[in-house]
Amino acid sequence: MAKEVLLQEIAQARERLRELEAELSRQAGPMGSRPKQYTTYDVLAGCTLGMFGAIASLLFNIVGATLVGKPPLYLISVYLTFPLGAQVLDPSVLSPDKGIARLVLAVGCCLYLFTGMALGVPIHLVLKRWFGTSSAIVRFMAVTVLSLVIWIVNFYLLLAWLQPALVGGNWIVNEVPWWVAAATHLVFGWTVWLAQPLGIFQPAPDAAEAA
Repeated sequence: MAKEVLLQEIAQARERLRELEAELSRQAGPMGSRPKQYTTYDVLAGCTLGMFGAIASLLFNIVGATLVGKPPLYLISVYLTFPLGAQVLDPSVLSPDKGIARLVLAVGCCLYLFTGMALGVPIHLVLKRWFGTSSAIVRFMAVTVLSLVIWIVNFYLLLAWLQPALVGGNWIVNEVPWWVAAATHLVFGWTVWLAQPLGIFQPAPDAAEAA
């Protein structure tokens, strides 16, 4: 095949490729212009960040309880008073040498992590939507205020009346010192703040750009 014919076919192929790229860039859909964010991705990212925060705050409470002479999972025992009542605060009930006690405490830890996952979503969305381009200091201040707001809402607007209404006592608010509860929420929020860059969605280039 003559060289001129080959060059002509290459030129035609390149022109056809440009036409296809132009057509592809005008089309929307999975292979066209891609969305810049995904709600499902943000929710899952918030859950993951919230789990990190819950793990950090739980470890903080385990160390703190040990330092003041309390059982390591004392905070979990206090939170378990919500469904089980004051009996779980009796050391003989959740003694570590009892299999059922270990199971109950494991379930309590899982519930603690699930709660953290749920709370991680709004913190992640607030930081991403309203403070996405802010400095680290501004984001730190924002997450600090947000964590304290969540603490006040959880303890004094929800649990303060919900637990007495359902279980007949107010053990969580009474047994957990206010500064411990506030510090727990702050450690949670600060951990989400530190890990939050890992949850930012990075959109892939459009198909036409990739081509």
